[in-house]
Amino acid sequence: MHEIVQDYYGRQLKGTSDLKTDACCDASAVPAWLKPLLANIHPDVLSRYYGCGLVCPPLLEGCRVLDLGCGSGRDVYLLSQLVGASGEVVGVDMTDEQLDIAQRYCAHHAETFGYSNVAFLHGYIEQLADLDLSPGSFDVIVSNCVVNLSTDKGAVLRGLYRLLKEGGEFYFSDVYADRRVPATLRSDPELFGECLGGALYWNDFLTLAQDSGFRDSRLVESRPLAVTNPTLSERCGSVGFYSATYRLFKLAQLEKDCEDYGQAVIYRGTIATSPDKFTLDEHHIIEKGRVFPVCGNTWRMLADTRLAPHFDFIGDFSQHYGIFPGCGRDMPFGSRGVQDAGSGSQCC
Repeated sequence: MHEIVQDYYGRQLKGTSDLKTDACCDASAVPAWLKPLLANIHPDVLSRYYGCGLVCPPLLEGCRVLDLGCGSGRDVYLLSQLVGASGEVVGVDMTDEQLDIAQRYCAHHAETFGYSNVAFLHGYIEQLADLDLSPGSFDVIVSNCVVNLSTDKGAVLRGLYRLLKEGGEFYFSDVYADRRVPATLRSDPELFGECLGGALYWNDFLTLAQDSGFRDSRLVESRPLAVTNPTLSERCGSVGFYSATYRLFKLAQLEKDCEDYGQAVIYRGTIATSPDKFTLDEHHIIEKGRVFPVCGNTWRMLADTRLAPHFDFIGDFSQHYGIFPGCGRDMPFGSRGVQDAGSGSQCC
């Protein structure tokens, strides 16, 4: 499959328009505040972009960030502007043709930004331990529609868990299926290259994440994927696909379920891109100044990470009240409504 992916992205595809589905590419998902930063990136880099949306968590200034499957370097060069001169962004990819483009424009972007803070490495995302990267050395790891292209997704998750600092996070977009993808689809080179054949069944992903150390995966947003190409749609049959963004925190004290300790948080409104409300995930949209009840895991995701200075915290872990109301195990994509920040309902 490595050879199939390298051929598809390195030689068959010459630009975004060559993709046969929108599974790997969704420019509409780019937030408005990031679009001026994209305008600073060389057109040759942008034209060879094949990701789904743009994965970019807040508060990256001064952070060390790793981009898994960086391709032509679009997200690396955008993140470079967000981490600033005091931060660093490392991109990893296995496709020589894509890395050649990324590295070709290092000097151009250094001149444009006024500093140089990026590096590109050739390697496989299943074999991060083979690269010269120190354990616990990254604040944030991102990936843009690449994990589905791996044939050993457990190795990917274990490797990046090892590279994250305590309190760091893996923030990434990818493609998921509503059931386990049949072998005929997984072995189809075209469907695999289009990010569909390698899509994980969503519940298998949650199990893999837990087994890798990420105890509580949080869905930030999702959308159904319509396979409009008639030939590919017929091959997919009744399998439903979704593009989804998750955030996974490396926090040793997270529990596997949302437990209630009677805690709450108050968002200060101090994140520049989120002055009125902060979205941790689709069920935690926290309005500025409002007392917002949270489970113990959510408390730690806010209190024990780089997000802490932007919140006030109420309560502790001295008394347990059981499972947090509404914590369930249904398919997460579109099965429950996003919580209204003003509804006064519980967080999970």
